[in-house]
Amino acid sequence: MTRITIKDLALEAGVSVSTVNRILGGDEGVKAATAQAVKDAANRLGYHGVRTIDHRISAQKPKFKFGFLLLQPTRTFYKMLGAALQAASAKVETHHIEPHIVFAEDLSPDIFAAKLLELGETCDAIGVVAPVHPQINRTIDTLTSNGTPIFALISQLSATGSFNYIGLDNWKVGRMSAWAFHKFSKAPGKIGILVGNHRFRCQEMNEAGFRSYFREFAPEFQLIESIPTFETRSVAEEVTERLLAQNPDLSGLFISGGGISGALAALRASGKSGLIDCVGYELMESTREGLLDGTLSMVIAHPLQRLAEMTIEAMTNAKLEGAASTVQTTILPFDIFTRENI
Repeated sequence: MTRITIKDLALEAGVSVSTVNRILGGDEGVKAATAQAVKDAANRLGYHGVRTIDHRISAQKPKFKFGFLLLQPTRTFYKMLGAALQAASAKVETHHIEPHIVFAEDLSPDIFAAKLLELGETCDAIGVVAPVHPQINRTIDTLTSNGTPIFALISQLSATGSFNYIGLDNWKVGRMSAWAFHKFSKAPGKIGILVGNHRFRCQEMNEAGFRSYFREFAPEFQLIESIPTFETRSVAEEVTERLLAQNPDLSGLFISGGGISGALAALRASGKSGLIDCVGYELMESTREGLLDGTLSMVIAHPLQRLAEMTIEAMTNAKLEGAASTVQTTILPFDIFTRENI
């Protein structure tokens, strides 16, 4: 076959030969749309220098490094969130996004704050899932005053600060969960509540919405005081076993935090699986199995792909707009899963 020439490429793309030469030479003055048209033409023709064109276009894209501080690396949900952020960064065509994802093994405030400061030294913006604590709040204030945009993911930060937030309306999550118990239950009964850690505002709001629904529509149900699982499987299993032993008449369990696999294990071991209405959080392997075998009645979940894409877009816009950027709250619709739609 005849070798494709620069003249052929220019003709196919509808540009001049000199424009193609400028792109191949790395001239940053060529419009992005024109460069993309030449790249598309090169792909259609099978031009031998298509990789060079792609490299030249990529080299001209604005580059941003975004840092993310997520919770423990052993938590399936946060591994899923990290993967979604990686994928969303790779999909961006107009900019080169380098995601730097760090998992906080230790959630003590001083270590968590130190990781945030470390990210602030090299990253253009930071996304974080963080508990509310004075030391962490002070660190975030320091970063924002230094010009680093901060985005709270999943759980909102301090109620008194102005921070970007991307996640669910957790009040609605709690009320939706309560509605499910109200409709699922054959009769009013006693409901246990597990939270991961009361310092996460998302879980506090989940519980507040949950209780508000019952006060308004179903006061005949008895809600037990919430029990923390400290975001760990073993603690969740232990406290669920104790809750079941102390409340043999328990009719429902709302799991609004980490350690759900431990709670499900305790339900199965007690023989209460499928006999107690149970609503959990996030769709992953353990909760999928719980829905399939009837241990879980319903799961409410973040739309992770959409959350990640909106996070990368919002962080990019914040850097492009600079001082003109405004603090935004982005509320996503949550997904609802039962055994019938997974």
